[in-house]
Amino acid sequence: MGEYSKALSSYERSLEISKIALPPNHPSLATSYNNIGMVYDNMGEYSKALSSYERSLEIS
Repeated sequence: MGEYSKALSSYERSLEISKIALPPNHPSLATSYNNIGMVYDNMGEYSKALSSYERSLEIS
């Protein structure tokens, strides 16, 4: 599975920090959710990927 779990952990940590520092509709949050979605997609966890992609679209 490569480094996907490390990438996911890093993206999720980054998202949590960004959610504290930025307004809820900031484009950087959409990018973070999209990145998390891509990792889940690559891991084959498609329902989690879809949820992340949908959250990204809600913000953008």
